[in-house]
Amino acid sequence: MDKVVRRRGADGRIPVRTLDRGASSFAAAAEPIGYPEGPYDTSLLVKYEHHVARHIWFGEERGPKKELKVVGHGLKLTSRVPLALPPQMESWVSRSGLASLQRTSLNKIDTNLVSAFVERWHLETSSFHMPFGEMSITLDDVACLLHLPIRGIFWSPQDVTEELAVELAVDYLRVSQGQAQSHVRSCRGSYYKLEWLYDIFIHHRAASSWAYATRAYLLMLVGSTIFADKTFTLVEARYLLLFRDLDGCSGYSWGAAALVTLYRYLGDASMYSCKQLSGYPTLLQCWIHEYFPTVGKRGENWNPAGNCGLPRAMRWSYRQGVLKVDDLRSILDELTPTDVIWRPFEDHRAWRVFDEICLYRGCLKWGETVVPYLPDRCLRQFGYRQYVPSPPLDCMMATDIDVDWISYHQSVVAVIGSSIVATTPSEVEDGYLEWYYRVSHPRLVPPHRDAPRDVPVPVYDAGPSDPDWARVSTLIRRYLRQVNAEEEDPQFSDLFEALHISRSH
Repeated sequence: MDKVVRRRGADGRIPVRTLDRGASSFAAAAEPIGYPEGPYDTSLLVKYEHHVARHIWFGEERGPKKELKVVGHGLKLTSRVPLALPPQMESWVSRSGLASLQRTSLNKIDTNLVSAFVERWHLETSSFHMPFGEMSITLDDVACLLHLPIRGIFWSPQDVTEELAVELAVDYLRVSQGQAQSHVRSCRGSYYKLEWLYDIFIHHRAASSWAYATRAYLLMLVGSTIFADKTFTLVEARYLLLFRDLDGCSGYSWGAAALVTLYRYLGDASMYSCKQLSGYPTLLQCWIHEYFPTVGKRGENWNPAGNCGLPRAMRWSYRQGVLKVDDLRSILDELTPTDVIWRPFEDHRAWRVFDEICLYRGCLKWGETVVPYLPDRCLRQFGYRQYVPSPPLDCMMATDIDVDWISYHQSVVAVIGSSIVATTPSEVEDGYLEWYYRVSHPRLVPPHRDAPRDVPVPVYDAGPSDPDWARVSTLIRRYLRQVNAEEEDPQFSDLFEALHISRSH
């Protein structure tokens, strides 16, 4: 048999295999076109050509700064959120379902840590592609981290022109026509400045105009958190429509809204041409802290055992990291399933009971943004054995998203009906990793020039079942790799013994 030869094209692509002489042209057309070290089968990650991971593999960075521009509003919110709201406002804010957002934001964001994970996000699958499979931020994660309601309706907004933005401000924020016109004009579009909304809140609070003060306050709050955009200073005027009826805004699925918005911005930021991450980076960074205890710096405000029902995002505080994004790429490439706390919120169920709607497989919608939500791709986060998932949904073809959401139970049965409860936290079915390494690009750092170019499918041992021992095992293993330690070397014998002890727990 002739030897298979792979030749790289100008764009870095290679054919999965060359055809034997005499093979049909139909067979040639049917062959998927792959990339060096994956994906070899491009039927899944159809946008990989434009993904930042492809460029990183060939040494091409987004720009002089490898990390994304990421901005959080945590420090500003600390100064703008009062210690206590007037009772008249507190009642509306509490019933809205958004009260927790007053305290969940990190004061600063670790841009290198966040950027390293964004490089592994793929919008086709709504998931991070790790060396051992896919993981994602789920509805359950949002519920536990932010204490936002998951159940509720999606929002389909009307278009808001600059003229309507002025009318909305006059009617629902009680500002003068001239003031509203001047402000919207200064925003150069249908937006309001967050600082302006804060000033309106202060003015109406002093005047005891509680409804107007509450609308300005809630709009400022969501514009600084779950609906933060690339301007970092503005919020879309159309979101004021959410708070026309302060007694009715509790009916929205704010958790889905947060997730849709973050998925959208993660998808944008995963493209090579994008240099910033919009949205609510606190949600992403706190998710990383919960699932990956050995990655990045993190300050811990309290232990979960001492929690009094606060959102889990409040557990974490910012600590300045020393690792740059290219350092973190190598660390993430070396992660194994035992480095993950697969179900970090089991000790939080007294305050947030798991809701089976989090296993809904379908499209999520907020405004005109529609994203696929695919828990079947990250089943280990729900305690199930991971199988090879179905192809992702094409949300462009979805027509009855609201109906699908309401009748979620049917999709839940489909997701977990073909799986079983995992016997170990990271269990996968036979053949999963082989499939995954064919359709994905699980590692971002290419091997050294003289090393084998093929990325082998890894084989993982079960590792420690206790998360503390797992962390010990990870830290020892990482150090031994850094110093290129050999087990036969007497100076490292104690460390290797400690590694074996940690793995047995």
